[in-house]
Amino acid sequence: MTQTHPPHTTVHQRRSVSRRRFRVCHECDLVVALPALAAGQKADCPRCGHTLVRRHANPAERSLALALATLIALTLSVVFPFIGFELSGIGNRIELTDSASTLIGLHQPLVAICVLLTVIILPLIYLLSISWLCLGMLLGHPLPRSRQIARTLRHVTPWMMADVFVIGTLVSLIKIVGMAEIELGLSFWTFCAFAMLLLLTTQSVDKDWLWFSLDRRAMAPAGTQAGRSASEQNLCGCATCGLVNALSGKHKPRCRRCYEPLHPWHGINNQATLALLAAAVIMYLPANLYPIMVTTSLGNSTPSTIMGGVLLFLQHGDWPIAFIIFMASVVVPVSKILALLWLCYVVKQDRSGLSRINRIRLYRVTEFVGRWSMVDVFVVAILVALIRHGNLMSIEPGPASLAFAAVVVLTMLAAMLFDQRSIWAGTRAAPSPQEQKNYDNAKESNHV
Repeated sequence: MTQTHPPHTTVHQRRSVSRRRFRVCHECDLVVALPALAAGQKADCPRCGHTLVRRHANPAERSLALALATLIALTLSVVFPFIGFELSGIGNRIELTDSASTLIGLHQPLVAICVLLTVIILPLIYLLSISWLCLGMLLGHPLPRSRQIARTLRHVTPWMMADVFVIGTLVSLIKIVGMAEIELGLSFWTFCAFAMLLLLTTQSVDKDWLWFSLDRRAMAPAGTQAGRSASEQNLCGCATCGLVNALSGKHKPRCRRCYEPLHPWHGINNQATLALLAAAVIMYLPANLYPIMVTTSLGNSTPSTIMGGVLLFLQHGDWPIAFIIFMASVVVPVSKILALLWLCYVVKQDRSGLSRINRIRLYRVTEFVGRWSMVDVFVVAILVALIRHGNLMSIEPGPASLAFAAVVVLTMLAAMLFDQRSIWAGTRAAPSPQEQKNYDNAKESNHV
């Protein structure tokens, strides 16, 4: 819920807002003053609608309990058998880590590292970090290295893909269920629980409360005004801890509270995004032209491209799986590249009929869906580990698997480096009536 000051708030009351309440929206650069929020409430930016803060009841206890439960589920997922199959007396059973170790043995170490990091290692680091931070909060004082650990959370979160791996596992099982008997191990069910608990854990973390608990003294510079862009006031908000910082003219300024590098607004500059998109386009060609996996049956090897796999599912009548693979491997990466290229163009030229609020919504969708393209890479990792019987029946990764993984990583990095503030600054388009109303309200009332 979006909180506002009562209509009868006086000018003196608005001016007495604590400097600890000021935040900068990292999507539109608007300075806002947070209201007092109760558990279950949230505060949104009045200009772009980005959620700035979301409060939870008993945040330390809640996050710690979820993190410990998720760690238990991850431990069980690694220890017990994951999935197995049997066909005419021939079968195999794998554990969760085999999806990466088998790729290393087949000379695909980079793909193996990608799978291992996104599915196991980064979630483990995240959960241990949350447990360490929340334990310190419950003890009444931060534990050693808490600030450094808290800084890692923002960088780790986008790369955790346990939920995507679950979808990849289901696609793999459907691919072989028609020709073999499938056995779901205990690890499969605990991993599904792990993916769900991990999602709940990430949603339970209140970054704003966490950093306030680590350092209650930090506050915005004197003279900070809500309802104006931070760049107009020579200010910059920290994307990691949320603190409003005054810019001192240093070449590489850092946040006063968490010491994370700041990124002041210096005008539209999306060269890094364009460079990464160009690299993604180059890698997308071999990702589709070369086989993503090679299937061997009774001595005959059959290479399969991404589109070849989609057509194979269609021929067998598996329309839902064909749709998932086509969307994740073709529609999502292509649409993401085109959307980011279009955004980089319109923020410079401003020739689009879309309002700024619709542009930022397009960016949010683009940023959210990019990680789901990893489904195809996970499908290859699981099938390669599961079906290993030499010339009788086996699946090996093709050269396209590394190229496609590179496309996913490059497009995700391109979206992260795109400066959303360029959508709101430096354009010649007049704001829509609703945008102007929200902006004026924020300027006059200092509210979120």
